[in-house]
Amino acid sequence: MDAVDRRRIRSLRLSTGVLGAAGLAIAGAAVAARLALARQARIARRRIGKPLGEDAVDADRVWRRRLAGEPVELLLLGDSLAAGLGAPRRKDTLGGRLAKGLARRLRRPVRLRTAAIVGSESTDLDAQLAALETDYLPHVAVVVVGGNDVTHRIPVSLSVQHLEDAIGWLHALGAGVVVGTCPDLGALRPVPQPLRSIASRMSRRLAAAQAQAAIEHGATAVDLRRAVGAMFFDQPEEMFSLDRFHPSALGYRRTAEALLPAVVAAAEEALTSAARFPDTVEELLSPPLR
Repeated sequence: MDAVDRRRIRSLRLSTGVLGAAGLAIAGAAVAARLALARQARIARRRIGKPLGEDAVDADRVWRRRLAGEPVELLLLGDSLAAGLGAPRRKDTLGGRLAKGLARRLRRPVRLRTAAIVGSESTDLDAQLAALETDYLPHVAVVVVGGNDVTHRIPVSLSVQHLEDAIGWLHALGAGVVVGTCPDLGALRPVPQPLRSIASRMSRRLAAAQAQAAIEHGATAVDLRRAVGAMFFDQPEEMFSLDRFHPSALGYRRTAEALLPAVVAAAEEALTSAARFPDTVEELLSPPLR
């Protein structure tokens, strides 16, 4: 072995050692980052707590029943936002706000049915639909879900798949569908940085995928980040409820105002459609195959 070969071997050993040290440093940094984010998540959970409990106000009823005509059937699916957790009165829930607004626009009573459940993810939409009575036929359905998908790190592809399945199921029932996309979780002040920024990016990514899926499958998408997100960022004391996580009465009012035009249009289209009813019992009871 000559001097040149010995120098090459020493150089190779040095390079290998440097790369090994760099790899260990990167791995250590990744572990440290995960631990830091986990610690911040625990801090956020302690700060938010559950001062509102886990049960939203029951707003299901016929709204504006004195108006003429048969009630328009309005269905809400999704998570705590769709269920109205944080609203002090039933008229302040998202469903109550939408039902009142829809009745006023169509000049007909509106029967609200809330199948949304606090804590739900997109993967729970099929169970919410399956729990409906077999003869229930909504005219319009509003789906608001996604926040828990982000906090529980559900893959976007899986979230979107279940949303698409729900849209197809609802269309099989003859319903017009409006999807309120995932809110921007960057507005949640109790969540420390950098976890809040990471949640913001993840929620925006999910919202974009939800909007694309809704449009491609014949539903209407309402971008809640663009429509009302700035209000939650700029007026957190007014827009959030006691836990600083769920909307207040004003937060639900602004969210309902953003969704209402699309809900009215979807209801009108469903009411005037000649092909509203499923052709067979199987279509009624089964979601469409992918």
